[in-house]
Formats: sequence, structure tokens, C-alpha cells
Amino acid sequence: MADEAVNIGPAPSNESYLRIDKIVDAIKQTGAQAVHPGYGFLSENNSFVAELEKNGIAFIGPPSYPIDVMGDKIKSKKVAKEAGVNVIPGYLGEVKDVDDAIKIANDVGYPVMIKASAGGGGKGMRPAWNDEETREGYRLAKQEAASSFGDDRLLVERFIDNPRHIEIQVLCDQHGNCIYLNERECSIQRRNQKVIEEAPSSFITPEVRKQMGEQAVALCEKVGYVSAGTVEFLVDSESNFYFLEMNTRLQVEHPVTEYITGVDLVEWMIRIAAGEKLTIKQEDVQLNGWAMESRVYAEDPLRGFLPSIGTLTTYEEPMPEGGYNTEDPNIRCDSGVTEGSEISMYYDPLISKLITYGETRDDAIARMKGALDTYVIRGVNHNISFLRDVLSNKSFVEGDISTKFIEEHYPDGFHGAVLNEENREHLEKLAVGMHHQRRKRFYQGTGRSQADDELAARMPYTVSIEGLEGEKTYVTEVSADTYGENFHVARLGEDDMPDSSVSSIALDESPLDWPLVLYSIQDTPYAAQLMEVTNLGYRIQFKGTVFNVQVLDSIQHKYNKYMKEPLVIDRSQFVMSPMAGKLVSVAVKVGDTVTLGAEVAVVEAMKMQNVLRAPRDGVVKSIVKAENDSLELDEVIIEFE
Repeated sequence: MADEAVNIGPAPSNESYLRIDKIVDAIKQTGAQAVHPGYGFLSENNSFVAELEKNGIAFIGPPSYPIDVMGDKIKSKKVAKEAGVNVIPGYLGEVKDVDDAIKIANDVGYPVMIKASAGGGGKGMRPAWNDEETREGYRLAKQEAASSFGDDRLLVERFIDNPRHIEIQVLCDQHGNCIYLNERECSIQRRNQKVIEEAPSSFITPEVRKQMGEQAVALCEKVGYVSAGTVEFLVDSESNFYFLEMNTRLQVEHPVTEYITGVDLVEWMIRIAAGEKLTIKQEDVQLNGWAMESRVYAEDPLRGFLPSIGTLTTYEEPMPEGGYNTEDPNIRCDSGVTEGSEISMYYDPLISKLITYGETRDDAIARMKGALDTYVIRGVNHNISFLRDVLSNKSFVEGDISTKFIEEHYPDGFHGAVLNEENREHLEKLAVGMHHQRRKRFYQGTGRSQADDELAARMPYTVSIEGLEGEKTYVTEVSADTYGENFHVARLGEDDMPDSSVSSIALDESPLDWPLVLYSIQDTPYAAQLMEVTNLGYRIQFKGTVFNVQVLDSIQHKYNKYMKEPLVIDRSQFVMSPMAGKLVSVAVKVGDTVTLGAEVAVVEAMKMQNVLRAPRDGVVKSIVKAENDSLELDEVIIEFE
């Protein structure tokens, strides 16, 4: 966290973080000599750099000219082509209006990508496969571009279907020296926003790496680039690569490059800004091991990845394997939050970036899954369940990925991890173990005898998991050599006798209300999280996904079937805000007849435009909220008759 803070204005970025005058005033107030711009806002704004130069303040980044040329996707494509860099076919000019966009799209040939000229980070980008999608994509991309970058200019280019997203890290000093530090693969994306990154790529050969690196350096030399930067490419299945854009700043995912090369990019940015020469030559650049980064977002993957705002009521960053050693050089969590921090509707929903390193790709993946299992976040929804599921996906593990990975593997959205029989039994035994542990501590607290305790421990428990058919019965038994947290769990077969699946379980002797559950089964360590103790069981975060697990003793199981089902409230007559945000527009009026799926409103949250569609056919009875109104989660916007 910063040693000193200066108030630069209200939360909306166009009134604070995008105001050059307020940033410069804050610099003067603190007497700062240099500015590192970070990842977003003014980090690629040449007007900001020019203003710093005018005030004698060093910018830890490139000069204004390469920022201007590379920060403008129209200019950058022209310059890249001149430098001999492969470029994506498209229209090298600014789109005048929506009709012009449709004309250009037809000239280029569908599918096309409509994108903000000054954009980045997945904002202001919309693919289109026909004229209707171009019309909608133009409108939404223009709104997002204006909101995020203060520049609503758009371009249209051919959409390369099913590519890999590979980027080259470059580092250039003020003395004409420029090197590339290998590649990063960023193909796991959702709505053009990176989700998981890794270095190196499992797809790129040394020959292609060299070609891409040399083209990236040629582009830097063409524009006189200085500092750290990233040249992004799309790579097809035949290893043909095309220039996408250049980010004239430090990338969010830069730590994976630092891990495999041993080069501290931020340190070198500062040293280069101070005029030092690069002491690293191209032949010195290493490629050791494998690093992976997961972007942990405040969003709900079970509700279409809608942004989630609120207070981080509990926040504990990941622990190394086993959960006890608090320092592991192979796990890094870069965050800007602590327990009690607010996740706001005004900014990107990124909570942190979690990075792991291993000797091999499999090592990095295994370490990442373990770290995610011990990452405790409460108060907002988050995407850890989705990250964990992707990391376990067979195609991902084999390196068979592209920018369409999420679309192809989750065509109907993400609905939580699917448990195979082995994982289901694992979770059921964990739940029985947790229940047994609570019973033991209860008996110990009431002073009942050890004999009573052991007798109770042998009571059978029936376990069921919400959403999964069937139920299983287990019995527990305290280990013969200990009276503590170690015991055996056995599943009963049809003859009410323990089957062969007897497991030895040991739970950590932590407080019962501690969210992290550290345990081992057959001496293999695992981690899960206790989300809530319910009336008849537990909500357990297991392999990232939260499951409702019911654990009943024989008496509870006998009478549970007589319990009434809760009432389900019909809300189909309402259009409700799926997130907290701002109502940008309403596309209907009272009395209009709408059909299922028709656009009725647009809500903006965390700099993204989200189209709301009619949940059914109907007639608009009332419009409850007005344009520019603030919205809470599930607040009613439109009511149907």
C-alpha cells in the first residue's frame, strides 16, 4: 500500500483517474520526481506524458510519440505494416458511423471485430457475424470506449476465428538497445478479457518464438520505443501470426515473464527511465521452468460472470501446500485489497492476480490449484470456482487451447464443477469428517465420557449433495491409537456393512469457525473451505465450487422426507438488474409489446456495457427506473403485465 495518499476526486474515473490536471497536481503536492503509471487509465495517454515532460517530471515508460502511434490501433497497424510485421487484414482507418461500419464489415468480409482505436483490456471490443450484430456491436463498443478511454473512435478488422493469443515482452533502453523476453500465452479469455496467462506457450516452437521476437523488436525500433512493452499477436493453427496491438505499458501478467527469465521488469523500467543502459543481451535471456497467472475477479460465474460489488468481509491470501508455511517463492499474489476493502462498481472487478511457478507446466498448474483452494474471499462473489475448473479441464492440461476455449467448453455457461464418482465420495467423506469433528468437540465441551463419545461416533450418517441424485450412508470410527481428529470413514453397502472404501481422515485442529479446512485423506493433504453451517449440513467450497451437503443421522433421515419444500417466487414479470451499476439506456416504453430475448435496457458496471433482454413475451406495464439511475443487485427496472 502507498505511504501517502492524495484525494483526486470522486469515484467515476472521468472525474478523477482520467483527469490529467488532478494527477499532475497530486504529483506536485507530494514532490514526486517520477511517475509509474501502472496498468490502466493514463498509462498509455500521450497527452499525460507530454504534460509530465512540460513540468519536468519523469515518466517511467515510453516517450509520448510511441504511445501516440502504438496506442492508436489505426496508426499502429499502418506503422507495423511498414516495419515488416504481419498484420490482420482490415480497414486501416476510422469508422465514421454505424452505416460506415456495416459497409466496411461487408467489404472486409464477416466475421469482423469492431474495436476501440484507443482501447485495451477487452473494453470496447465486439465481434460481429452479420449486419445486425455490427449495428449493435458498434453502439456498445462506442459507449464502452468513451466510458473507459475518453475516446470513442472505432476500427473494423477481420476476425480471426479460433486463434491463440500470444504476446512478446520487449525491453528497450534510451541508447538503442532492445531485446525480447520470450512469449506469454493469453488464450484463455472471456469477452476478450484475459483470465489465465502462462509463460512460455506450449504451442510456440523456438523457431516461431525467434520470428515473433524479431518482428516485435523491429516494431520497437521503427517507433523509437523505450521501456517495457508488449507486442500482441494472434496465432493460427498453422503457426501463422498477425500483429494485434502493442501495449505501451507494463502488462498485468508481467510476473509470469519475470519468473521464467529472472528479469525484474519494474526495476528495469525505473533504471531505463533514469537513463541506464540495458546490461542484458538477447543471448542472455533465459527460459527456465513454467509460470502461470490466474486473474481473480469479483464476479459471479454462476450468473453469467456478472460483476459483484461489496465489502471483503473476510480476505486471506493463498497458503502454500499444506497451509502452514506462510512463505513460498513459487506462489505470488499481487493484490490491492485487504480485509474490509470495498469492491466498487466504478472500476475493473480484478481483486488480484495469483501467480505460481514450477519446473514444468504440470507443476505450475498443480501449485495454482492448491493456491486457489486456500484463497479465502467472502463478501463478494468471485471466479475461483471457474478458474479451478479450467485448470482441471483435460484440454487445458494438454495445452489444447485457443481464444474460443471458454466458448467451446462452456457453451451454456458455467454451472459449477461436475463431480465424478471419486470426487463425490471424497466430498461426502469430508462432510462426514467435519460433522464427526464437531460432535466430538461438542461432547468434549459438555464433559461427557469418552465411551459415550465413541458410541456416538459410530452412528451412521446419510449424506446427499444438492443437485446430485442419490444419497449414501457412512459410518465413522475413531482411530485406535488416538483420541483426537483422526478417524476412519467407511461407506455402507447394500447389506449395511462397510464396503472396501474405508478412508483414514485427519482434520487440522483449527477453530470450528475457521473458513479454511485443512485435512488429509490417506495421508494426502487437501484444502477445502467451510462457507456456512446449515440446519442439516454444510456449504463447502470443494475444488473451487460451493456445494450444499446434507449430513443426517438416522433419526433426522427418517423424518426429513416429511419436511415441506420452500415456495418458489415467480419473478418472470420483472426485468431486474443482475448487478449493481448504472442504467445507461431503456429501449422500451410503457405499452410496448416485446418478445423473448429482445433488448430492453443496458446497464453499465465496472466499465462494461451489459445488455438486458426480455425474459418472456409480454407488454410493458411500467418502467420503474430512469436512465442514469444507480441500481442495486436485483433492483426492478421494468415490469410486464
